[in-house]
Formats: sequence, C-alpha cells, structure tokens
Amino acid sequence: MRKLILPIVVLLFFGFNIKPDQLTEEERAMAAKLLTETRDHMLQVLDGLSEEQLNFKPSEGEWSIAECVEHIAISENAFEGFLKKTLAEGDNPALKDSLVFKDEQLMGVLTDRSNKVKTSEPFEPSGKFGSHEETVQAFLSKRNEHIEYIKTTEDDLRNRFNQDLPFGTVDGFQVIIFAAGHSERHILQMEEVMAHVDFPSSEEED
Repeated sequence: MRKLILPIVVLLFFGFNIKPDQLTEEERAMAAKLLTETRDHMLQVLDGLSEEQLNFKPSEGEWSIAECVEHIAISENAFEGFLKKTLAEGDNPALKDSLVFKDEQLMGVLTDRSNKVKTSEPFEPSGKFGSHEETVQAFLSKRNEHIEYIKTTEDDLRNRFNQDLPFGTVDGFQVIIFAAGHSERHILQMEEVMAHVDFPSSEEED
C-alpha cells in the first residue's frame, strides 16, 4: 500500500504546483528596453514642434506627424486586446515551429519602410483622442502599462500564439516586440515628414 501511496502523493504535489513558463530576466529586459526606447524616441521627435509642423502633409494622401501619432496611440491601445486574445488561446507548444521570425529579427522587419502597408479603417486617424496633447498622453498611458506588464507578468507568453498577423505566427512575447516595432516604424515615418523639402521651419529659424 505504501508503494502505491507515495507515487500518488508525488503526482498530486507536482500537479498542483505546476507554474506556467516564466519569461527570463533577459527577455523582460529586452522587451522593456524596446518599449522604453521607442516611447522616448517619439517624445524626442515631437519635442518643440509647432502646430504647423505637426499638421504638415508631404502630399494629399500622406499622413501628417499628428496623424502618425494618433495611429500609434490607436494601435497601442489595440495591442492590449490583441495580447489578451493571444493569451486566451491557451497553451499550444506545437506552434513553436510555426514562428516566422526570431525575436531579434522582428524589429528589423517591422521598421523596414521600403515595404509600405495601408492600415485598416479602425486604425485611421480621425481625432479620436481630442487634441494632439491628449493623443500623446493616451499613448504614453498605455505604453507605460505595457512596460510595467512585461516587467511583472507571470503569463506564459512563450506558449501562447497568434496567427492573425499578415506575416504569420507570433508568440505572446513577440506581440510585445511587435508593439515596439510598430511604433518605431511610424516614428521613422514622422522623421521622413520632417525631412521633406517643404517642411515648415521652426519659429526659432524664422
């Protein structure tokens, strides 16, 4: 009887103490760094811009800097739902082999401005947040939540997957990298607007 009881006790002990795979400290640091650096990059680009500069459009069909900021803010808020959907899918380690990119490749793919992609209607700028200042704050509030999340979460991000992105499967951790890369892509777009030959000069230069 004792020989039967011991395996059962061991099974019960481990069965009720299994924890989801935790992110490593290196993974947390990497994601937090990308989220923080891209947040700060946007603030650096926006610093000191006038209303005229914020609303300048290189051409009829192109976004202004203010519109890029709104798109970033809309997307940052949407990433929360995207991540929740990924987590809700449950563990599926079999999809690990379906990952298209390694973590370190994602930023390069996302920030490659040679491949232009038209966004869907829900992500189009429309003045959703009110003023430019309110739009920036909406982004910062959600981005700071995401930074805190990746530093503290116990969610098993490495065994949750999402296959809804145009370029294929990502895991939960890569959704976080995607958020950073997406914002950086449009910050680079903002810098392209600023480099346009007709971009208004600053008041200090007038």
